[in-house]
Amino acid sequence: MKKHLYIALVIMLFVNMSRAQNNNRFKDGLKVYLTHDSSTYLKATGLLQSWVRNNWNNPGTTVYGYSQSQTMDLGIRRMRFQLFGPIAKHVFVYTQFGINNFNYLAPRKQGAFFHDAVTEYEVLPRYLSVGAGLNSWTGPARFSAPSVGTIMGADAPIYQQVTNDQSDQFVRKLGVYAKGKVSRLDYRFAVSKPLPVQTQVPTQGGVTFAVDTALTTSAKFSPKPPNLQYQSYIKWHFLEEESNETPYNAGTYLGKKRVLTLGAGLVYQKDATRFLTSNTPVQGDTAYHNLLLASVDLFYDTYLDKEKGTALNFYVAYSYFDYGQNYLRTNGVMNTATGSSNANVKSLNGFGNAYAMYGSGNVEYFQLGYKFKNNLLGNRGTLMPYVSSQLAQYQALKFNNMVMAEAGVNWLISNYNKITLNYQSRPVFQSNLNSSGDPMDNKSARRGMLYLQYQVSF
Repeated sequence: MKKHLYIALVIMLFVNMSRAQNNNRFKDGLKVYLTHDSSTYLKATGLLQSWVRNNWNNPGTTVYGYSQSQTMDLGIRRMRFQLFGPIAKHVFVYTQFGINNFNYLAPRKQGAFFHDAVTEYEVLPRYLSVGAGLNSWTGPARFSAPSVGTIMGADAPIYQQVTNDQSDQFVRKLGVYAKGKVSRLDYRFAVSKPLPVQTQVPTQGGVTFAVDTALTTSAKFSPKPPNLQYQSYIKWHFLEEESNETPYNAGTYLGKKRVLTLGAGLVYQKDATRFLTSNTPVQGDTAYHNLLLASVDLFYDTYLDKEKGTALNFYVAYSYFDYGQNYLRTNGVMNTATGSSNANVKSLNGFGNAYAMYGSGNVEYFQLGYKFKNNLLGNRGTLMPYVSSQLAQYQALKFNNMVMAEAGVNWLISNYNKITLNYQSRPVFQSNLNSSGDPMDNKSARRGMLYLQYQVSF
């Protein structure tokens, strides 16, 4: 019922826009002004990202029991609608509704859901606002809350969404937050109640699995009622300021701004994970571990020639992640398969396009992009090639390097309406196990994923 009401509100905005072309209260796109001085309004935005993809699957991959070395599929990576704005003096609301990761293996008639639902009060203009609800005011890094419509390449660095669907809902958490700006410092602090692991619906390739809380010497999120989680992210603006109206940080401004920020953040939760301290456990060998995830990053996005529209995008981040002893989590975005067979060939990665995305250890990331001049292709837009890479040294992999690399090119048709061709190369680690079931190193191979994304944003 609630989602139907939300859709109805968005439709009403479209209808009102079409009926009020000569009314100056309706301007600036899908924005309805609630007062004549334009100080209050409701704004609607939308996003659709469609993928056409070929994935060279991990060793041993199957689709419903049938071996498949590669998979070609189509999918909706994201479809989102936002409705937000200052609806009264000092009062701001923000909602986001949509779906993620719908491909040929997803449950049919998959339901859309609310990603965000926030009420906010402005205590001191600019300096302090406080809010509550299902929100993304989180840390520890810039792209822990990415503005998905402005991503520089094809997708955000998902590893920065550090508890994604483990103790949250696609990054969003139920909690309270404070945000604001003091001089050139932009800050956010939040306290949330994590979602218990028992409420997960772990799926891969449309297959639902039981929640894995079994005790091993590798840490997993604890099934005990969760303690409060604390998160923050602060950044210093050296050049132009960025908006903090919503929690989402831009991936690129496409040469419209000069932004240089230095940021740092953390996430902390007491007794968030647990593990066995011995391979031959006895009573009392269960250890609970405090989650501590910290990052520092540098973001630089600038025009090189403002008249021509050439621009440079650069981002680098370092993270120290302590999920607990030997914690390792593999993940495949919109996975292309459903399972694995033949224990002699299947990989530690899991099936499909999964790789070791999260773990206890150190993680480095960088991205670099160059936007050519406006109208490089005439009235068809311009191009923006890029490269990016995630480099990690995880405890569970005996600190061997995990290197995921990507390269691609954006065809910028009009602003953020674009077509992106992306190739991803990921490492495959063989699942040689010791007597306790813990992973060993033995990196064995690489696999690739090539996809074309068409993004429409308004």
